[in-house]
Amino acid sequence: MEVNPPKQEHLLALKVMRLTKPTLFTNIPVTCEEKDLPGDLFNQLMRDDPSTVNGAEILMLGEMLTLPQNFGNIFLGETFSSYISVHNDSNQVVKDILVKADLQTSSQRLNLSASNAAVAELKPDCCIDDVIHHEVKEIGTHILVCAVSYTTQGGEKMYFRKFFKFQVLKPLDVKTKFYNAESDLSSVTDEVFLEAQIQNITTSPMFMEKVSLEPSIMYNVTELNSVSQAGECVSTFGSRAYLQPMDTRQYLYCLKPKKEFAEKAGIIKGVTVIGKLDIVWKTNLGERGRLQTSQLQRMAPGYGDVRLSLEAIPDTVNLEEPFHITCKITNCSSERTMDLVLEMCNTNSIHWCGISGRQLGKLHPSSSLCLALTLLSSVQGLQSISGLRLTDTFLKRTYEYDDIAQVCVVASAIQVES
Repeated sequence: MEVNPPKQEHLLALKVMRLTKPTLFTNIPVTCEEKDLPGDLFNQLMRDDPSTVNGAEILMLGEMLTLPQNFGNIFLGETFSSYISVHNDSNQVVKDILVKADLQTSSQRLNLSASNAAVAELKPDCCIDDVIHHEVKEIGTHILVCAVSYTTQGGEKMYFRKFFKFQVLKPLDVKTKFYNAESDLSSVTDEVFLEAQIQNITTSPMFMEKVSLEPSIMYNVTELNSVSQAGECVSTFGSRAYLQPMDTRQYLYCLKPKKEFAEKAGIIKGVTVIGKLDIVWKTNLGERGRLQTSQLQRMAPGYGDVRLSLEAIPDTVNLEEPFHITCKITNCSSERTMDLVLEMCNTNSIHWCGISGRQLGKLHPSSSLCLALTLLSSVQGLQSISGLRLTDTFLKRTYEYDDIAQVCVVASAIQVES
């Protein structure tokens, strides 16, 4: 880890050690049967070993803890802690000792020293200790720069520094998908469903303490990662919140526009910023890590100038019997008034009832109108409602609406009896 050893003898010695949680000591059990040549020798040695568990000597896992033997891996979101000690190895009293610790990343240089004040003097065999902490927020190469300056008894000013280089790795792979859907049948704005796929790309299991979505100012969020069982809220992932190495979990969230924004179709239509994910986890022996994504952005749904949404539609209808739907037509333009004409085009299975080409009148900016329509299906099964056309007579522009919704068409009771 150290890349440039000191080039001259100094009165002070600098020691730097990363502070991490210990690990459980593991043994490699060596045993044999009593009829073998060693007899009970190996078993007795394991029973005498203080690192083994009494009565379970053949288990690899012991009761002792092992201090870290190397610098180890550092992951994004974890807190980097290090112990810095400056020891006076000489028989002289050293004065005006200043210890400074900086962390150099690819984009900035951070001062991690708890105090920038110099120590007046340091006697022989005494030391100056400091513990630094830093929440790692960047991946890539990091360099811990420790600099020490002091004055000898003869008044000579001395200075040296050491560099400690380490890599910060990515602990999680986060992928997101957005789905736009109708928030409810009476709303002119969309709900947004966010699917977050989180994969553990480290070599050890993680305890997922919290995965939440902090929405933007225009949305309220509902978590869809639990179900109600016997009046209790139970996680869809079960009672175990561990994420094994290379395992992936999918989290689902529903975002609804706040009431003051939902009433304004033109505002929500252009919103792309949804919010950010906040992920908190723990690794071996409770080491905590936290990762917060940047602002998640979606592709804004393209409604065009006119939006057609369904306000009411039956789930199931009878074959060759008329049924009714209610549509809402919204002028998403903020400036232009439209004069609309409705045309209804039949398909192979869906037949519209009523007059096609009728005038709907003028529709002012950001306003809407409800329209009741009647149709019937000539084919059984799940049928898609298509064939509506709206024409703006001012601009001579036609808007086509196909696959608006789906209905289940079943044979009527009279037909079944006959």
